[in-house]
Amino acid sequence: MLVDGVSWHSARIYIPNPELDDDESFVAFLEGLRTEIGRAVRDVVTANVDYLVMGMSAETFWGGKDGAAQFATEMAGLSGGLGVTTGAVAVDEALKKYGARRIGVITPYQPVGDGQVRDFLQQTGYDVVAMHGLKCSSATSIADVTADELRAAFEQVNGPDVDALLQVGTNLACAKVAAEVERELHKPVIAINTATVWHAYRINGITDRIDGFGSLLSEF
Repeated sequence: MLVDGVSWHSARIYIPNPELDDDESFVAFLEGLRTEIGRAVRDVVTANVDYLVMGMSAETFWGGKDGAAQFATEMAGLSGGLGVTTGAVAVDEALKKYGARRIGVITPYQPVGDGQVRDFLQQTGYDVVAMHGLKCSSATSIADVTADELRAAFEQVNGPDVDALLQVGTNLACAKVAAEVERELHKPVIAINTATVWHAYRINGITDRIDGFGSLLSEF
């Protein structure tokens, strides 16, 4: 997804315990994350970057619409006032582009995480018709989910009354799978990493169209 004239600079967020095998572990994971985010932002801005992108999504949905807005404000503050793209902001803007209202959602999360995503989407004006959480047991095992498993998850949340399908959870390798499913179903299928890159580009006036990752990056 990288285009000429743009460079990406990354800082890792230290995760002391990647276990996510129940709701309590999931919440503890996020609490540890909050402690480490500030250090990651501190490090990456030393590259003299122009804009900040949050490449981890669960935290960006936490607390519904108000919590998502507060998180974005906090990230801007930590970065010294940079603009910021979060997963929650990006998927909202992407869904608006398609005029979608009735959504099927897949996640890698435990039920407590699914509930936070649902709350954000509903408070932002969407009807979550169906949601399927894969309940991945650790932060790293999210990356082990196969393309076939992702396809099966999309099938579970699709239906004639669904305007668009959405995948959240940035460690799911879903960008190209979503593009393939979109071509087959003839309806928008949005992967959160694709939406995040798209939003960061467009809000910064970068209008390059990129093929291979679905209609969001190739048409809008």
